[in-house]
Amino acid sequence: MNRHDKLFTGTPRVVRAAALADADLDPDPLDPAQVVSGTPEVRHLELASGTDLAVGVWQHGPGVSTDTEADEVFVVLGGSATIEVEDGPVLDVGPGDVVLMPGGARTVWTVHETLRKVYAVRP
Repeated sequence: MNRHDKLFTGTPRVVRAAALADADLDPDPLDPAQVVSGTPEVRHLELASGTDLAVGVWQHGPGVSTDTEADEVFVVLGGSATIEVEDGPVLDVGPGDVVLMPGGARTVWTVHETLRKVYAVRP
């Protein structure tokens, strides 16, 4: 799959998870205020976007960072992390896990092994 192809451009198609697991992603540096420890490298590739939905691939290298989440569902393609949700559960995630994240949730991501996910988010 060409890294700049969009998913929703006319013709229905299947995108294999294996292709996304190996796709080249663009650097997407964290705001330094989000980094708790380590030097996590974040990368991203937007696959489709519109007024109601954005779909992409996101990767976070080992380290700890914070985030305020958007309404999102994601599937972990590879790696492992512990996600602490403020006033909520602690989630240990790995390949094949599907996570539903409510908008506004404040989280701490401890990435043990470079985590790659495919996400759909409401902007």
